[in-house]
Amino acid sequence: MKKCMDPGNLQLRIRKVVGQLNAVEKMLDKDVPCEDILIQLNAAKSALHKVGQIILEGHLKHCVRDGIEHGNPEKTISDFVKALEHFSRMS
Repeated sequence: MKKCMDPGNLQLRIRKVVGQLNAVEKMLDKDVPCEDILIQLNAAKSALHKVGQIILEGHLKHCVRDGIEHGNPEKTISDFVKALEHFSRMS
């Protein structure tokens, strides 16, 4: 995985998502309006989706390219299709 992407950047983004979810938990305790909670949840969902995009892009640029050029192209493409299916379920 470290060859495909910047783990430090991804960890930073994940920490941001965790912080947003912790904020939602606190909002629930403080009886914050529903609309504000939904805004925060949407921000966390968008940030998590971006993490998935970065991982998928890195996978495509490195792992898929390498698999097609030096490995088994059919298996590489099949595995990438599965990765796309997993990512598309995140929406």
